[in-house]
Amino acid sequence: MQQILVIQSSARQSGSLSREYTATLTAKLQAQYPQAKVVIRDIGAQPVPHLDETLLGGWMKPADQQTQEERAAAARSDELVDELLASDVVVIGSPMYNFGITSTLKSWFDHVLRAGRTFKYTETGPVPLTPDRKVYVVTSRGGRHQGMPQDHQQPYITTALGFIGIKDVTFVHVEGQSMGDEEAGKGRAEADKALAELAA
Repeated sequence: MQQILVIQSSARQSGSLSREYTATLTAKLQAQYPQAKVVIRDIGAQPVPHLDETLLGGWMKPADQQTQEERAAAARSDELVDELLASDVVVIGSPMYNFGITSTLKSWFDHVLRAGRTFKYTETGPVPLTPDRKVYVVTSRGGRHQGMPQDHQQPYITTALGFIGIKDVTFVHVEGQSMGDEEAGKGRAEADKALAELAA
């Protein structure tokens, strides 16, 4: 293994369970693969811009027609795509906000789901271009949503990654964190057990 990419998307810098458990999982992976380089992309602290006309221009206009801002936007997207493609393992910290992923994580997906880079369009439909790799997603949730209709987090992440060719995705959920001390403790214990089983 050459590289582990860690995506942190929580808006909270302290007291964030997704950050805590993502860091714990990353430490376990580092212990297993001490030679691997760890790249941390903290889009919670330093968000990538939302999809806008400037970025679309950087993708779609001929190079000689692009503005300096459009070239810079395209270069930023290229950096994120290159980071993903260079990584053997990806760890994503994803708190649930309003039944889905954070807007910052959505922006990251908007940058790396790139026609011509991570997938391509054909006459029969889109085709993934990204070789499969292991992805771990650590979620934190105030309620219990796993397998429920209101969970728009796990299905979206699974669909978005699968669209570009990444199928090997494992979720670790820290659930029930706003349901009182007993349920919150139970949710953490379940996540602790899941991490221990992954390490084994």
